[in-house]
Amino acid sequence: MTAYVVLVRERTTDPDALVRYRDRAPLAREKHPLEPIAFYGPHEILEGDEVEGVAILSFPSMAAARAWYLSPEYQAALSHRKQGSVSRVILVSGADEPDTMDGA
Repeated sequence: MTAYVVLVRERTTDPDALVRYRDRAPLAREKHPLEPIAFYGPHEILEGDEVEGVAILSFPSMAAARAWYLSPEYQAALSHRKQGSVSRVILVSGADEPDTMDGA
């Protein structure tokens, strides 16, 4: 029942806002079980447009990932990320979810 949140930072628009985001976002981890799988390390684009960075967070379930994203702690940080970057955030079920391999 694992779920992943994939954060893709396409470009930075306000570095100071991203610093505020980085200061506040970890507070959401205190109440929500997550494991960083990848966290803005070196990456290689195999297809598509270049991006600045990628983070992948693992959660025990889709519900747990949504609870983290919608938590007051993360929402307090989110406005700074939106101000500081053009990003995409994707919630995806892990392969241990039923029927996730259909259409692969």
